[in-house]
Amino acid sequence: MKFIKAFLFFFLISSCQVTETITINPDGSGKIEVIRLRDENSYMQLSGESYSREEVFKDTTYFFKEYIEKYKDIFLKYTVEEQKLMRKNSNVKVYKKESSFEKEFKSVFSFDFNKVSEIPDLYKTEDYANDIKYNYALTAENHYYKIDYDFDGKVFKRLVSITNPAELQKTKEELAKANPKYTSLKLTQSYTLQYHFPGKIKSVSNKKAVISLDKKSLTMEFPLLDCLQNPEMTNLEVVLE
Repeated sequence: MKFIKAFLFFFLISSCQVTETITINPDGSGKIEVIRLRDENSYMQLSGESYSREEVFKDTTYFFKEYIEKYKDIFLKYTVEEQKLMRKNSNVKVYKKESSFEKEFKSVFSFDFNKVSEIPDLYKTEDYANDIKYNYALTAENHYYKIDYDFDGKVFKRLVSITNPAELQKTKEELAKANPKYTSLKLTQSYTLQYHFPGKIKSVSNKKAVISLDKKSLTMEFPLLDCLQNPEMTNLEVVLE
């Protein structure tokens, strides 16, 4: 089972583009959206002949809290602390489209916040949903890093911290083994952060940041596999004028 999970993990992320966008309004409220898109050219190289034989269609939209309500009996079996972790994602909206006919595979996670510190770790939402649906232990908490956000009106912070060093090391080793198989392929594997602020940017801590002409937005792009091996490289502190 572990081998199958690892294989699928490499197979899927090797053809993926992830974009995280945050827009902050003058009053501190705003929206975060994470889009995960399968790059069809890359995926075709990886899947070979099976690419043309896909027969999948799914087009669904839901809020995470609907899972809490639908599987209430299972949800209540979790500890109070576990329930608290999941409830933070209650108002995360999920849109999934998988169409082998249109060759469009994407997932969109969005959340409207009153203040930046309310933003949950959207990357765990699907895991939480599956945990509740299938009565699993909290697999989402097996992630080896977590993401927090903060903004006091002048300083914005994206804080990535390692929560499971052993799991991170295991991921690095597995990626090192898998990488030689794909080096000859031209795969699109990108992780892009796009942030829009209510004021002009004075300074940015991350050298990857490209600031817009009006100084109110920035973009950072990373190789996806690099981020998986070193999540902390996406840490960011932005100081506004």
